[in-house]
Amino acid sequence: MRYFLSALPLLLLLVAIPVAGQTTDPSGVEVLRFNWSKERLGWEGNPFSGPIENFDEVRARTRNEKRIEDAKRGNSADIDRIRREAKADAANIEAQHKNPPSRYAFIYKATVKNTTTKTISSIDWDYIFLDRAEQSELGRQMFTSDEKIGPGKSKELTVAINKPPTQTISVTSLNTKERDGLIGQVVIVRLLFTDGSVWQRPQ
Repeated sequence: MRYFLSALPLLLLLVAIPVAGQTTDPSGVEVLRFNWSKERLGWEGNPFSGPIENFDEVRARTRNEKRIEDAKRGNSADIDRIRREAKADAANIEAQHKNPPSRYAFIYKATVKNTTTKTISSIDWDYIFLDRAEQSELGRQMFTSDEKIGPGKSKELTVAINKPPTQTISVTSLNTKERDGLIGQVVIVRLLFTDGSVWQRPQ
């Protein structure tokens, strides 16, 4: 019992150390909250989608057109069969475009507060992803937000891109457990003020 009581002040001191050691970010910008989300894109409205025809589809269409032209010039009896095959290929390609694989966009958000005495005109910020178990960095997204934020004011920064937080996050499927092993962190890297001055985080 005496051992427990004598150790108790030391235990309380150790618990209190992390709280006492917290400091304001040297940038003068406080990150109030942050999050990321994964949202499915409609194919027609997908800003990251590629061309209507891919290379293989163009090659197949060109090959079929050439076969039909060659059959016409040679008065081939197979021209009807070749046309049917070309029509079937075109129908298969059209069906694939009607039911494309799902694609996802990634939305990164951070709400920040300007605790300096100057007005911010632009912020460089990194959204860092750490392995929950190892605490090692798995991914980093680097953004620049041109936002005017006056002294004492807050603003939500939002970026939408097709790049996932880490290579373990799929861009074509939805897995609700993907984020379980990740810890997020937002770091202010650089500030540009309306008076032309700049704050840069030391390397």
